[in-house]
Amino acid sequence: VQLQASGGGLVQAGGSLRLSCVASGRTYRTVAVGWFRQAPGKEREFVAAITWSAGITVYADSVKGRFTISRDNAKNTVLLQMNSLKPEDTAVYYCAAGPFISRSDEYDYWGQGTLVTVSS
Repeated sequence: VQLQASGGGLVQAGGSLRLSCVASGRTYRTVAVGWFRQAPGKEREFVAAITWSAGITVYADSVKGRFTISRDNAKNTVLLQMNSLKPEDTAVYYCAAGPFISRSDEYDYWGQGTLVTVSS
């Protein structure tokens, strides 16, 4: 399974960005896709996740109400709509896929990351 993340960039605080994660290969091996982020000098943290079939979602408390995760099964794509961005959202964002939905980083496949920078 290969994952391609895109959509990062520079945005002012209060602005919005939409990240995309396109999965290819043996995607039938995966049940869920998660987004994680890692800020400079910090550990990687969970952001949100969704299951392919039922669309079950989970969010980190820090993004609940501001970020929305969704999927387009026909395009093997998971989107992360990020609104009301804050400087503390600045990080490299990674998408990951695995056999179950989880807030931990126990996903089998990882994309390359896309940088999100939020200026104050």
